[in-house]
Amino acid sequence: MMLRFARCVQRCTLLPPFRHLARGIATEPKPYYITTPIFYPNADPHIGHLYSLVIADVFARYRRILEPNRPVKFLAGTDEHGLKIQKAAQAQGLPPAEFCDKLRSRFQRLAEKAQISHTVFMRTTLPEHRNTVESVWDALLEKGLIYTATYSGWYSITDECFYTDTQVMKDGVKGMISRETGSVVEQHTEPNYMFRLSAFNESLLAHYRSSDHIFPPQQNAFILQTLEQKPLEDLSVSRPSSRLSWGIPVPGDPEQTIYVWFEALLVYLSGIGHPWNGNKGLQAGWPVDLQIIGKDILRFHAFYLPAILQALGMPLQDQLLTHAHWTVDQQKMSKSVGNVADPFEAIEKFGVDVVRFYLLRVGGRFRDDTDWSRTQLEKHDREIQSRLGNLLMRITSTKIAERANTAPHLTISSIRAELRNESPILALLDATKSMPSKVHLLMEQLELGDALNEIMEVLRLANKAINDVAPWDTNTAPADVFACRGASLEALRVVGICLQPFVPGVAGRLLDALNVSPEKRTWAAVEEKALLRQWAQPAPGAEIKKAGRLFQQ
Repeated sequence: MMLRFARCVQRCTLLPPFRHLARGIATEPKPYYITTPIFYPNADPHIGHLYSLVIADVFARYRRILEPNRPVKFLAGTDEHGLKIQKAAQAQGLPPAEFCDKLRSRFQRLAEKAQISHTVFMRTTLPEHRNTVESVWDALLEKGLIYTATYSGWYSITDECFYTDTQVMKDGVKGMISRETGSVVEQHTEPNYMFRLSAFNESLLAHYRSSDHIFPPQQNAFILQTLEQKPLEDLSVSRPSSRLSWGIPVPGDPEQTIYVWFEALLVYLSGIGHPWNGNKGLQAGWPVDLQIIGKDILRFHAFYLPAILQALGMPLQDQLLTHAHWTVDQQKMSKSVGNVADPFEAIEKFGVDVVRFYLLRVGGRFRDDTDWSRTQLEKHDREIQSRLGNLLMRITSTKIAERANTAPHLTISSIRAELRNESPILALLDATKSMPSKVHLLMEQLELGDALNEIMEVLRLANKAINDVAPWDTNTAPADVFACRGASLEALRVVGICLQPFVPGVAGRLLDALNVSPEKRTWAAVEEKALLRQWAQPAPGAEIKKAGRLFQQ
């Protein structure tokens, strides 16, 4: 057994770059695969769940307009097993399956309300998921990577995991707690199955040293530091079914239930049809290109899942985006405290696009916790309505259109050539031209908040140009009115295309108002060469009619 185990670890950790070899064989592009955390439906969804969904949706929508011929697979779902679910269902006097059905529908409805474009909503209670879990378990058992032992450790019901002595501390009020999460832990000793996680410490170190696979970079540094200073220990991957009955039984041993985190992490495989034959995994989308997770579940995705993948001889996730949390009055949201922000209420009051905009404008840098504030939400509602909604209504007004139509209809390039260096219209056109490439670079770097800032800066310059030129003023020359209107409408077209991933509803209505056909809403339409071709055509004129409101009242 030990010889077989040693050979397996050597093969798994020195695996050739399967992904690139397979891509050379494939005749079709590998689908872009993005995932959110699968949510634990032991309570109603809160604003943090919406935040994870929206982040993933932005990157999924961005990829679709960047590479329109490449399929995008986008997984969301619910993690429906475990002791927390079992206890919550008991508290309500419901069977766990019925309890999960009830709350799972709330998470699906949140995704629909928020215009999340997921392609898969995976539940860990589905037979397809159980098939994947059993297949992986059997493979690891065959390789000698799962063994039986009596395990002692500090167990947290809240976190659904064991902690070692070095991972816990004494709290004067709660007793023993996890250093990482602050959750209460209790000493447990029980017979169960163990996964040889310790065997993958060095290979994971090499993986995270090779590149920043985790964003933001400080999270990658934290994982490296942990692996260097506190090497991984073998992981308990089952619980006695006498204590945990709501889960997937260990194959061939009904006295044990598979540890909820072990099987939950495999949802990223089951959601795209694992187990596969031959090159089918690549065609299904593996490896995952980008995983969106909260910082509290980083170690599960940075240690456990990659080790399992290496054990199976599979390529690891390309990137993990680890976001911080939303708080209320600088406190973590808690149902018991009563400070949970309701995403349904926010969407109903302000509209989905405004809520998405606020989450991304304020929380798009991912590094630090962000406070949910009704005052700030109202402020950013006014910001986008003023900079975008009012801008469109002002520049498409009948009065301005009539004055512009009395001037010669020049191209954008001709307009630009005649402008003085200090002209606000020139500043607007230059920013419009350079903005898409900046946004593209920032999106590839996962700097979502900075990408949105670049778009908003163009809108600021557009509003400044209108205020400075005053196209409604009868003293403003018709040629200046035409130039201001043409440049502003072009800026709005480029902004509308770039905003599609962020605020899809508003962006769609904006592009409709500008008569932009669906096939001209891809990223290719705002790349520099495409812009120069567009600017060689007459600037927008009488064909653009007075626009209605972009935002709900």
